[in-house]
Amino acid sequence: MMPAPEEERRVQDAVRRRVRTRGFVEAEDIICAALSDPGLREARARVEAAETELGMELCARLQPFQDRCDQAVAKGGADGLAEFCPGKHGHWGRICILPNDHETSMQEPHWGRNSEGLPIAWVGSAPDDR
Repeated sequence: MMPAPEEERRVQDAVRRRVRTRGFVEAEDIICAALSDPGLREARARVEAAETELGMELCARLQPFQDRCDQAVAKGGADGLAEFCPGKHGHWGRICILPNDHETSMQEPHWGRNSEGLPIAWVGSAPDDR
């Protein structure tokens, strides 16, 4: 006797969910192992130190942009906030507060504050804008 089409579809859906879940678990295990590598942690620490150092160097020149951002946030001005660069590493607490075209017009890296409130500068943007 053949299973009903609905039952077969439920079984296939369950198998797909199981395979997908298992794939995510395996990927997470691999990522955790890679991120716990001492060499990678050391490299990340060096990159963060360099980004913080550059952020501090640019602070005096770019602080007016932070002030403008703080004012827009305080006023709740969505129009003012829309003018800022879309570049961010939100997952790491970084949001660029420079104008939208700063990379070409000002030739500056992304600049803002990290999650601890320290000035930070970085190149590139991560696809983690969730």
